[in-house]
Amino acid sequence: MEICREAGVEKTEAIATSAVRDASNGSAFLAELRERFALSARLLDGEEEARLTYLGATSEHPPTEPTLVVDIGGGSTELIVGTGEEIAFHTSLQAGVVRHSERHISGDPPSALELEALAGDIRTLIAGAISGQPGAAASAGIAVAGTPTSLASIEIGLETYDPKQVHGHTLTLSSIQRHLSQLASAPLSKRAEVTGLHPDRAPNIVAGVVILVETMRAFGLDRIQVSEHDILYGSAITANSALDCG
Repeated sequence: MEICREAGVEKTEAIATSAVRDASNGSAFLAELRERFALSARLLDGEEEARLTYLGATSEHPPTEPTLVVDIGGGSTELIVGTGEEIAFHTSLQAGVVRHSERHISGDPPSALELEALAGDIRTLIAGAISGQPGAAASAGIAVAGTPTSLASIEIGLETYDPKQVHGHTLTLSSIQRHLSQLASAPLSKRAEVTGLHPDRAPNIVAGVVILVETMRAFGLDRIQVSEHDILYGSAITANSALDCG
């Protein structure tokens, strides 16, 4: 909030998503934001979360073919399929980089059995969500959030993270699998030193990459485009539109 004040921000938009929806003390958390920071956060339902994520990821170039947007978070993963401005399918999986690292990975580096269990869990969750859903099919994909942006940064070899270079970078499934092999075979101390990977992401990057790989396999995608524009970008577009209308 201090940064916002210094920047002369006219309107602050705060949103809460699946983690707060699921939390037993979600309402208390939102009340704390109001009391301590004068932030009236909007608790989004799944449909609005999907809409804003899709809007952010596709705003520059609305897709002309069915496109999957995958947003891998700490405790959940959002899958949205749409064409143009229309969303045909969306779901929120109880699968995330922190949740599934804690659930399946205890070894350093993780064992083959741990990785197999993690991947199997993700496959089951995805299959349960998309089975029998006619809109859950895509011929292109966009990936947002820390896992794909970190992979792009690693692949480019960025000593200092540069969102302009990361945004729009295309990752192939084969290259992602190669990065997974390298990251999963290294102990945490070595992963934290990988060029392009922020040390804070090193503990959970393996689970994130497994989620991305299994998602691409489930939708039959051999490549995916990385985007810096996610739900925050979609929320900013919506807030700016409201200001313009006002």
